[in-house]
Amino acid sequence: EVQLVESGGGSVQAGGSLRLSCQASGFNFADSDMAWYRQAPGNECELVSIMLSDGTTSYGDSVKGRFTTSRDNAKDTVYLHMDSLKSEDTAVYYCAARRGLGLDTWGQGTVVRVSP
Repeated sequence: EVQLVESGGGSVQAGGSLRLSCQASGFNFADSDMAWYRQAPGNECELVSIMLSDGTTSYGDSVKGRFTTSRDNAKDTVYLHMDSLKSEDTAVYYCAARRGLGLDTWGQGTVVRVSP
Protein backbone atom coordinates (compact mmCIF):
# COMPACT_ATOMS: atom_id res chain seq x y z
CA GLU A 1 0.00 0.00 0.00
CA VAL A 2 1.00 3.62 -0.54
CA GLN A 3 1.91 5.10 2.82
CA LEU A 4 3.72 8.00 4.49
CA VAL A 5 4.53 7.91 8.20
CA GLU A 6 5.81 10.99 10.02
CA SER A 7 7.83 10.90 13.22
CA GLY A 8 10.02 13.14 15.33
CA GLY A 9 7.46 15.57 16.66
CA GLY A 10 7.32 16.59 20.29
CA SER A 11 7.60 19.51 22.67
CA VAL A 12 10.51 21.92 22.71
CA GLN A 13 11.25 25.34 24.12
CA ALA A 14 11.54 28.36 21.88
CA GLY A 15 14.97 28.56 20.31
CA GLY A 16 15.35 24.79 20.23
CA SER A 17 15.52 22.33 17.35
CA LEU A 18 13.69 19.26 16.10
CA ARG A 19 14.08 16.95 13.13
CA LEU A 20 11.00 15.42 11.57
CA SER A 21 11.17 12.28 9.43
CA CYS A 22 8.75 10.92 6.85
CA GLN A 23 9.13 7.29 5.83
CA ALA A 24 7.59 6.39 2.48
CA SER A 25 6.52 2.99 1.18
CA GLY A 26 4.49 1.49 -1.64
CA PHE A 27 5.61 3.80 -4.45
CA ASN A 28 8.66 5.09 -6.30
CA PHE A 29 9.98 7.56 -3.75
CA ALA A 30 13.02 8.63 -5.78
CA ASP A 31 10.83 9.89 -8.63
CA SER A 32 8.41 11.75 -6.38
CA ASP A 33 8.31 15.37 -5.25
CA MET A 34 8.00 15.67 -1.47
CA ALA A 35 6.57 18.46 0.65
CA TRP A 36 5.90 19.41 4.24
CA TYR A 37 2.76 21.26 5.31
CA ARG A 38 1.56 22.39 8.70
CA GLN A 39 -1.71 23.41 10.26
CA ALA A 40 -2.14 25.22 13.56
CA PRO A 41 -5.51 25.51 15.33
CA GLY A 42 -7.63 28.13 13.59
CA ASN A 43 -5.15 28.52 10.72
CA GLU A 44 -5.12 27.46 7.10
CA CYS A 45 -2.97 24.57 6.02
CA GLU A 46 0.39 26.18 5.20
CA LEU A 47 3.12 25.01 2.83
CA VAL A 48 6.40 24.66 4.72
CA SER A 49 8.82 23.22 2.18
CA ILE A 50 9.13 21.44 -1.15
CA MET A 51 11.83 18.99 -2.17
CA LEU A 52 11.63 18.01 -5.84
CA SER A 53 12.85 14.65 -7.05
CA ASP A 54 15.92 16.37 -8.57
CA GLY A 55 16.87 17.75 -5.15
CA THR A 56 15.84 21.39 -5.57
CA THR A 57 14.11 22.99 -2.60
CA SER A 58 11.87 25.90 -1.75
CA TYR A 59 10.44 27.18 1.54
CA GLY A 60 7.57 29.16 2.87
CA ASP A 61 8.45 32.71 3.88
CA SER A 62 7.74 32.09 7.56
CA VAL A 63 10.42 29.37 7.84
CA LYS A 64 13.13 30.53 5.43
CA GLY A 65 16.54 30.54 7.05
CA ARG A 66 15.38 28.34 9.94
CA PHE A 67 14.12 25.09 8.37
CA THR A 68 15.93 22.75 6.00
CA THR A 69 14.47 19.82 4.09
CA SER A 70 16.49 16.91 2.72
CA ARG A 71 15.90 13.43 1.39
CA ASP A 72 17.63 10.07 1.52
CA ASN A 73 16.46 8.02 -1.44
CA ALA A 74 18.26 4.92 -0.15
CA LYS A 75 15.99 5.04 2.91
CA ASP A 76 12.85 6.36 1.15
CA THR A 77 12.81 9.12 3.74
CA VAL A 78 12.43 12.88 3.67
CA TYR A 79 13.46 15.09 6.60
CA LEU A 80 12.60 18.50 7.95
CA HIS A 81 15.26 19.95 10.26
CA MET A 82 13.88 22.85 12.26
CA ASP A 83 16.12 25.32 14.06
CA SER A 84 15.40 28.46 16.09
CA LEU A 85 11.87 27.30 16.76
CA LYS A 86 9.25 29.86 17.70
CA SER A 87 5.94 29.43 19.48
CA GLU A 88 4.16 30.22 16.21
CA ASP A 89 5.72 27.08 14.70
CA THR A 90 3.38 25.03 16.90
CA ALA A 91 1.25 22.93 14.54
CA VAL A 92 0.55 19.50 13.17
CA TYR A 93 3.12 18.82 10.48
CA TYR A 94 2.19 16.68 7.48
CA CYS A 95 4.35 15.00 4.88
CA ALA A 96 2.97 14.81 1.33
CA ALA A 97 4.11 13.16 -1.89
CA ARG A 98 3.30 14.02 -5.48
CA ARG A 99 3.66 10.68 -7.24
CA GLY A 100 2.85 11.85 -10.75
CA LEU A 101 -0.34 11.65 -12.76
CA GLY A 102 -1.93 14.03 -10.27
CA LEU A 103 -1.78 11.44 -7.48
CA ASP A 104 -1.03 12.79 -4.00
CA THR A 105 -0.45 10.96 -0.73
CA TRP A 106 -0.56 12.46 2.77
CA GLY A 107 0.73 11.16 6.07
CA GLN A 108 -1.16 11.21 9.35
CA GLY A 109 0.81 14.11 10.78
CA THR A 110 3.06 14.65 13.78
CA VAL A 111 2.53 17.28 16.46
CA VAL A 112 5.13 19.96 17.18
CA ARG A 113 4.62 22.18 20.20
CA VAL A 114 6.97 25.04 20.93
CA SER A 115 6.64 26.65 24.34
CA PRO A 116 7.66 30.27 24.87
